[in-house]
Amino acid sequence: MLVKNWMSKEVITVDVNDSMMNATKKLKEHDIRMLPVMKNGKLVGVITDRDLKRASASDASTLEVHELLYLISNIKVQQIMSGNPITVPSDYTVEETAEILLENKISGVPVMDDQGRLVGVITQHDLFEVLISLTAERKKGVQFAFQLEDRPGSIREVTDIIRKYGARIACILSSDENAPAGWRNVFVRAYQIDREKLSLLQKDLKDSATMLYMVDHRENKRVFYEM
Repeated sequence: MLVKNWMSKEVITVDVNDSMMNATKKLKEHDIRMLPVMKNGKLVGVITDRDLKRASASDASTLEVHELLYLISNIKVQQIMSGNPITVPSDYTVEETAEILLENKISGVPVMDDQGRLVGVITQHDLFEVLISLTAERKKGVQFAFQLEDRPGSIREVTDIIRKYGARIACILSSDENAPAGWRNVFVRAYQIDREKLSLLQKDLKDSATMLYMVDHRENKRVFYEM
């Protein structure tokens, strides 16, 4: 899953010579937290809502309201922006981008093409959208969690049981994180399940595999199993 397919392509920017007040207005109008800063058509920095709050709060206690308004209307973006911004190329995966945001403790990054041009912005919000899409959360089906042997065919054994009950598989995720050696944690989301047969499906799954939990999102029902 590539950044270019999930980034915001309509990028709201500010110029280095724009006022802090104008930058604040743009953030509020577009309900965003970061603005790329441009100079002569080139990306030279970023400014965030945190930068603006920090700049305006530093003198707030010692100024009258009209003095504070005058201050923020005259401070230029280039005085408070972060230069040399972290960016990602448009052909990065969303996983690589998420790691960069996490490591640098930032909420988003500008996206550049192979010509060095600004072509988008990707933020935590966009990555949340990826997560929801990847896990098919909006289908409001049933998620089954298993601890399965890390061997060929182990996942198919449980998905075949689920399909036997007429369900459709929306997504399958697996990870060896927090799993014993030789095992994997596997998460299967299915929908179009006959709720009257759900208890029988659970029994068949428990008889065939080690189940961790089941969450029925439509009914908000959660069942956890002891290991």
